[in-house]
Amino acid sequence: MAHTYSPEPMKYFTAILFHTPEAFEVGKQAIIEVWGALDFEGEDHHFDVTTYYEPEMGDPLYRRIVAFEDLMLPTVLVDMKLRCNQIEDALARNGKRIVNLDAGYLDHNKVVLASAKGAGQKIYLDKGIYADFVGRYKGGRYQAFDWTFPDFRDGRYDQELLTIRHIYLEQMRIWRQQQITL
Repeated sequence: MAHTYSPEPMKYFTAILFHTPEAFEVGKQAIIEVWGALDFEGEDHHFDVTTYYEPEMGDPLYRRIVAFEDLMLPTVLVDMKLRCNQIEDALARNGKRIVNLDAGYLDHNKVVLASAKGAGQKIYLDKGIYADFVGRYKGGRYQAFDWTFPDFRDGRYDQELLTIRHIYLEQMRIWRQQQITL
């Protein structure tokens, strides 16, 4: 008989797409109010892989990755994506979003993004949300797949994801020690 086990917590992050620094700050503060403090904030990366968002959000666009201090179970992904969508709508001006909030998590061997759109590689979770497996850790970095979003595939976030992974591994070392003492 197979035994089931509770999952370990994950390191959640949000990739914030924005046009102005003010929009970024408003989006960042909104997610902090919901999920708590950040322990990582990356650099602004020019978002130049598609023009899809420009009519709504403006040009040029940038993406910055931020990671939450608290570890959370992988089951949080569905509600986090739905809440990100609500935040985007609440912050919109004249019916146009000022930020796009892509929720995701990583652990020692994978990067997963939440998506409201289905595709062949995506796994349906619940409430219209899919898990999109966009990278696995191998050879000292998270390696992308053919289907991975172009900006996650081209390496521009590689160092930041490794930094977040390092923070996560240290948090998990402490978490595991605490589990032993319980």
